Amino acid sequence: MSIPLRPFGRTGVKVSALALGTMMFGERGNPDHHDSIRIIHRALDAGINLVDTADVYSQGESEEIVGKALKNRRDDVFLATKFHGQIGADPNHFGNSRRWIVREVEHSLRRLRTDHIDLYQVHRPEEDTDFDETLGALSDLVHQGKIRYIGTSTFEPSAIVEGQWIAEKRGRERVVSEQPPYSILARGIEREVLPIAQKYGLAVIPWSPLAGGWLSGKFRAGAPQPATSRGGRQPGRFEIGAPENSGKLAAVEALALLAEQSGLSLIHLALGFVLEHPAVTAPIIGPRTLEQLEDQLGAAQVRLSRDVLDEIDKIVPPGVTLSTRDQGYHPPSVTDPARRRRSAA
Repeated sequence: MSIPLRPFGRTGVKVSALALGTMMFGERGNPDHHDSIRIIHRALDAGINLVDTADVYSQGESEEIVGKALKNRRDDVFLATKFHGQIGADPNHFGNSRRWIVREVEHSLRRLRTDHIDLYQVHRPEEDTDFDETLGALSDLVHQGKIRYIGTSTFEPSAIVEGQWIAEKRGRERVVSEQPPYSILARGIEREVLPIAQKYGLAVIPWSPLAGGWLSGKFRAGAPQPATSRGGRQPGRFEIGAPENSGKLAAVEALALLAEQSGLSLIHLALGFVLEHPAVTAPIIGPRTLEQLEDQLGAAQVRLSRDVLDEIDKIVPPGVTLSTRDQGYHPPSVTDPARRRRSAA
């Protein structure tokens, strides 16, 4: 079994059609460093060369594990990490400001045991910081050789376009990739994000292609609530009995039947669907165990027929996200009442 390579946007870099996400390595998932390193090595041996992490994953512990795993193998890997999330208690150890970026990149380089990061990603938008400030700091890091490329994660379509405009008009380095949420249960990015990525030649590395585990086969009607670390942190998103999840559960039941009729596991059906979109470069798989990794590796070879894709469209129509909790980002214009009410200003 070999994992095919795909172009990473228009950078000229070739990456594996599956990316290894490491959010589950460390305190918030698998705390055993040796076991986590074993999983990373298995993924590399299987042909995965794109490894994605973030400073906020277990407060830097995931980056430390990745750094240890890549000893003597760093040159074989396209290494991606992210900044933005709160690190520690200091209110300025957060966000997209130049002050934080130039400080935090040094911490990530140290934890990852490397002298450069291939893809440094803005983990979420931040309205309090001018995007030009962010791109200016990141452009300087490119010129210094500390990072190679700039990416974003879970950006609104308008913000993606704004980034391209800033790069062109103000002479900044261009954002070359976007990391959005995408699965059969969360298809909202098909409306604008994916077409925009195609227009500007951006690589797309979707997170949560298994919808946070909903498409792993564990969430089934009549089955006990699966015990997951994510469920403890986001109970509303993962509670089988929650009214807002009833549509997801019904879709999972229909998709499980379709997978069985197609001779596929539900995992392979889900990953094969994301791999099928022409704008997608590499979905990010996020195993916590070696068994989970092995269940997902074979999906790189899956090709879904037109009939199967048509049936998926009937279960979850194109462009539809069944639960707003799976969008990954809600702008302050929606979440902050003061942005919507003159009387509260």
